[in-house]
Amino acid sequence: MQQHLVISLISDDKPGIVEKLSAAVAENSGNWEDSRMAHFAGKFAGILRVSVPSDHSQGLRDALGALAGAGYKLQIEEAQAVAAGPQQTLQLKLVGNDRPGIVRELSRALAARAINMEQLDTGYSSTPWSGEPLFTATCTVAVAGDMDLDGLRDELDEIADELGVEIDCEAAAPAA
Repeated sequence: MQQHLVISLISDDKPGIVEKLSAAVAENSGNWEDSRMAHFAGKFAGILRVSVPSDHSQGLRDALGALAGAGYKLQIEEAQAVAAGPQQTLQLKLVGNDRPGIVRELSRALAARAINMEQLDTGYSSTPWSGEPLFTATCTVAVAGDMDLDGLRDELDEIADELGVEIDCEAAAPAA
């Protein structure tokens, strides 16, 4: 029987982090299934999902524990199966002058409709023409297949107007 684990990691950024993590998974008959990893301000952060035969799970946990002793901050959780009905996946794209509260207002609108963010990527840069701070966000959400999206789009339009940003909401492209 397979066990599925979600592992989060943060450490000082240096070469070999992913190699050590992947070696621990492979040496314990695990399969690296899905991950998101990035460098942030001198730190390396990631989250991954692995499957491992149940009889190798403790060996993997021990190997990851050894990494924790070498300065890696790890958290390991058993993945839970979630039953879901038909869903539609949406992608929200936001761009506008940076200011406090943008993520809060967007997440508030989604939470009020019991919509969970599946992925959120944000960025900060300067507009090329004026040098003003520019905030961008791309958010992937899944909603019930029969959900009427007009109310959500109206609320996102109101938030966009209040914050002086643009928010586009469209069906996400199917996974390749």
